[in-house]
Amino acid sequence: MANINYASHEVNTKIVYYGPGLGGKTTNLRFLYSQLAPTIKGKMLSLATELDQTLFFDFLPVDLGSVRGYKLRFHLYTVPGQVFYNASRKLVLKGVDGVVFVADSQKERLDETIESFENLIDNLRDYKRKLDDIPTIMQYNKRDLPNILTIAEMEKKLNRMHLPYYESVAIRGVNVYETLRELAKLTLGKIEITKIV
Repeated sequence: MANINYASHEVNTKIVYYGPGLGGKTTNLRFLYSQLAPTIKGKMLSLATELDQTLFFDFLPVDLGSVRGYKLRFHLYTVPGQVFYNASRKLVLKGVDGVVFVADSQKERLDETIESFENLIDNLRDYKRKLDDIPTIMQYNKRDLPNILTIAEMEKKLNRMHLPYYESVAIRGVNVYETLRELAKLTLGKIEITKIV
């Protein structure tokens, strides 16, 4: 849930990039970090293995202007994709305001992607939250590879809730910023702006 700090005039929101290992979560954050102006981004923190897989989480703070005199801060996190890091996944989800589910479009990664999506739902349930109550965008990543599922197949297998989606190639930045911009808009729409006086 967004944290409104009346003393410092800040609204802090938490966005979590969730999905299977090596699906493109960290690549999303790295692209954003490379493109955002130094004046609006903080330092990107990352704890990865030798194979460049996220071990605990990645973190990137971003300032997105102000509303009614309150500075808007988005804290972008990724979760580790590997199942055996589920405790870390769950911890990073605590207090989430918005989710980007980064789905790997490769046919051979479908089972792992479905498992990760179901894991997201299970972990939210442990916090007594439902995915349909949290602004969420599906990002179908790696659309440039040859052995991928069609969007219709991905929608049928993963998106029964009819969440908004973007096709992306995170390594080249295709629809990375657009995904975040749309999720930011949805997330801010959920914050009770009337509390900001």
